[in-house]
Amino acid sequence: MTRLHGLLRAFKSIWRRPQCLLVALALTQPVVAAEPLSFRADSLAAIEARHAGRPFILSLWSVNWCGHCIAELSMLGRLAKSEKRLPLVLVATDAPEFSNAIESTLQRLGLADKESWVFDDDIPERLRHAIDASWRGEVPRTYLYDARHRRETVSGLLDESALIAWLKRQP
Repeated sequence: MTRLHGLLRAFKSIWRRPQCLLVALALTQPVVAAEPLSFRADSLAAIEARHAGRPFILSLWSVNWCGHCIAELSMLGRLAKSEKRLPLVLVATDAPEFSNAIESTLQRLGLADKESWVFDDDIPERLRHAIDASWRGEVPRTYLYDARHRRETVSGLLDESALIAWLKRQP
């Protein structure tokens, strides 16, 4: 509440002009990663439906024990700066209790505005199987979906130049 009170005091002089107050308040709000959505066995179908007819990148990663994941997310964060409309969906394979660490990692790497999910099942193998029956849980793992949703699988660190070439081939 003290932040709100401070903002109200600071903008007291323009309270008669509500449009100015709204713009000023919007400009003072930091960009913060939203809490990851709960990824369950039916979540991939919902993601695919939301991106129907459009290419997108599904990136599976972990905030724990995965230095390659952080390297890949750093690259994606840099790419997102130049490609503002980077069609990226991030799925952390960690448990929901790591949501704060996931949010802060995405914030730090410039991915706060990207769609983010976190595994939410007591049996993570069930979620891995729902994504890809041949996947055994290694991360990072990326699925490049073209506009017809044919997907290309990349296990391990994603090559930036290969990703840029893939993006250029998409409509």
